[in-house]
Amino acid sequence: MTSEQNHQLLIMRHAKSDWNVQYSRDFDRPLSKRGLSNAEMMGQWLSDSGLIPDRVVSSPARRAEQTSALVLKTMKLDQIKVIRDERIYEAGLGDLLKVIDEHREEAQRLLLVGHNPGMDSLVQYLAMNKPQTTLSGKLMTTAAIAVLDYGDGAISTNDRSATLVELMRPKELP
Repeated sequence: MTSEQNHQLLIMRHAKSDWNVQYSRDFDRPLSKRGLSNAEMMGQWLSDSGLIPDRVVSSPARRAEQTSALVLKTMKLDQIKVIRDERIYEAGLGDLLKVIDEHREEAQRLLLVGHNPGMDSLVQYLAMNKPQTTLSGKLMTTAAIAVLDYGDGAISTNDRSATLVELMRPKELP
């Protein structure tokens, strides 16, 4: 994959949420059974790929918190404190860039867990190379992880500042 020296930003969309139960707020929707399974699978993929985050920032929405917790538990990193940032919920590109700016100097590999359409916009903005969509035209499907590499330079929020080295979706796992 990449050198241990490289600075990387891992952008993850929360796993599939449960639409079958009524919740008073969208914010409170939990993961579905498929979402629970996919979050664990993606955590295993990160672990197997050596993509171990040293800082995790997540939306406080229930489905995003569950996703980050399952990913870390699967990686046996559940002792890492997840930083919850309300700006990630319903965030546009500008808000997401501000969140990254606040955490990028504290991490060599930063994992950001959030929602669409913000995650799509973020990957498209930061990646030098054009990300590949699914056959149905989707970019960041539920539980997808984009790995943006900055080489030996610091994580940056400048337009087209990183190389997209991987975009893994649960359905594409080997």
